[in-house]
Amino acid sequence: MDKILETLKGLWTDSGFNLFFVGDGWKSLVMIAVACVLLYLGIKKKFEPLLLVGIAFGCLLTNLPGAGLYHMELWDEFLNESSPYFHSYGRILREGGLIDILYIGVKAGVYPSLIFIGVGAMTDFGPLIANPKSFFLGAAAQFGVFFAFFGAVLLGFTGPEAASIGIIGGADGPTSILTATLLAPALLGPIAIAAYSYMALIPMIQPPIMRLLTTEKERAVKMEQLREVSKTEKIVFPIVVAAFVILLLPSTAPLIGCLMFGNLLRETGVTERLSDVAQNALMNIVTLFLGISVGATTVASRFLTLETLKIVALGLIAFCFSTIGGLLVGKLMYKLSGGKINPLIGAAGVSAVPMAARVAQVEGQKANLSNFLLMHAMGPNVAGVIGSAIAAGFLIKVFGA
Repeated sequence: MDKILETLKGLWTDSGFNLFFVGDGWKSLVMIAVACVLLYLGIKKKFEPLLLVGIAFGCLLTNLPGAGLYHMELWDEFLNESSPYFHSYGRILREGGLIDILYIGVKAGVYPSLIFIGVGAMTDFGPLIANPKSFFLGAAAQFGVFFAFFGAVLLGFTGPEAASIGIIGGADGPTSILTATLLAPALLGPIAIAAYSYMALIPMIQPPIMRLLTTEKERAVKMEQLREVSKTEKIVFPIVVAAFVILLLPSTAPLIGCLMFGNLLRETGVTERLSDVAQNALMNIVTLFLGISVGATTVASRFLTLETLKIVALGLIAFCFSTIGGLLVGKLMYKLSGGKINPLIGAAGVSAVPMAARVAQVEGQKANLSNFLLMHAMGPNVAGVIGSAIAAGFLIKVFGA
């Protein structure tokens, strides 16, 4: 009987249930509750479910005591220049758990870049080519990135950390993840969750700002139909943009190069199979690995801090000011065009494709039922994808090692 009791006691001592009552085990319970909330938002409310469900489940797994799937201490050693294991993936492969190994794809910048191939394959740059002025709106919508950057510096974050937080304003999840991975890996979890949460909340965040900064007359403006873009233009565009932007800012090569390669697969007319793989199979597989890997970085001891609250607040500020920047330049273009450009399309300059463009369409139709802004808003929307990648590349160049 004593042996049985001893065995049962050993099982209890080694179990994760017991670890909840040891040290800061209560923090793991809090993070499990956070994971459940994120799962609810992803499944029930459909907030960016394709990635948020994975992030939430990764958060759940990493905070189950004793699971051993992700080891924060191994990655701390990986980033410690004085450690013999500095930048040693070999140790991660030997001693790491399943998610440690999957996380290598995040740390090496592989997953965000592969997702950009899929994004490029799904994106039609036709509206942007037909209306090149959309580039200005996409650039203006990056204002929040730099506004939040300076705000983060004032709150005590380092330059690389502030750059990673600011990029949330670009409303581009993979770009936020890549930037945080390279510049502030310890903040990856809260930055990723903030970025995808605010992307999902675009229909709630942007409309009040749109109505505040524009008049009903401006919102009711009907824009002329876009010209038809030739096949040749669509093929040449990704080649020219990739070459020009990468030559101008080489640090953008992983994102811009993959984005434009994916788009070229879409437009050539001779690589339909590859385009289909990029849009579907590749995108889905990488999204699975990316979500669960990023979610695993939300270890309770790192996530439940004042810094996390600051990041969430700064992320919202970045997002709002990116919307404001796009709208203000949209209003300027409205004036300069003699009232021919609807300033609402400026809000679509954030790179959440196509949700931001749909919000502009909805608000435009509320002011004028015969208003169809979707295709016009897609120009700034896809310009925002390029703009956020350029902003990230610039910040990585300035603050990267």
